[in-house]
Amino acid sequence: MECVFGLVGDGFAILAADTSAVHSILVHKSNEDKIMVLDSHKLVAASGEPGDRVQFTEYIQKNVALYQFRNGIPLTTSAAANFTRGELATALRKNPYSVNILLAGYDKETGPSLYFIDYIATLHKVDKGAFGYGSYFSLSIMDRHYHSGMSLEEAIELVDKCIVEIRSRLVVAPPNFVIKIVDKDGAREYAWRESVKEAPVASA
Repeated sequence: MECVFGLVGDGFAILAADTSAVHSILVHKSNEDKIMVLDSHKLVAASGEPGDRVQFTEYIQKNVALYQFRNGIPLTTSAAANFTRGELATALRKNPYSVNILLAGYDKETGPSLYFIDYIATLHKVDKGAFGYGSYFSLSIMDRHYHSGMSLEEAIELVDKCIVEIRSRLVVAPPNFVIKIVDKDGAREYAWRESVKEAPVASA
């Protein structure tokens, strides 16, 4: 029951994801961060099989860092998205990853951008996107309320509307969400929307 979504606003891109680590009927934890900081000005939000999600996003993160180390300049958001798409396409014919990705970034020349990459290596540049069961609700909310050039306050309000709708409509809704933003000042965590706290572990 994963929920990952994002949108592009005026000078920034924002990503939100649930934080539940689930297997079968069990919730293992409610504070799993599914949005990775790829580099100083890029974020990648992923959904899919937990092992594939963690392994593939870390693989992309390290290769993006390796490119910058070797060449002295970072990949653009478009280049990082195309590299990610290429690696998924190569794996698709060997040992496919079950992972869907929203990649957000900010470039000085082109500003903010958001890329939609699914598990069969489809790549699209989008203004808004979503993956998981939550996408049935978040996409309809964003279709209704999204407009280009949204301010940060408007975008956060829209993200919160999506979270409320997912929590109230989805039969096994994740309780907690993390929101991250990337703009000219870099990629960073913006807020958590929590309705369930992790219980403290009793010491032996």
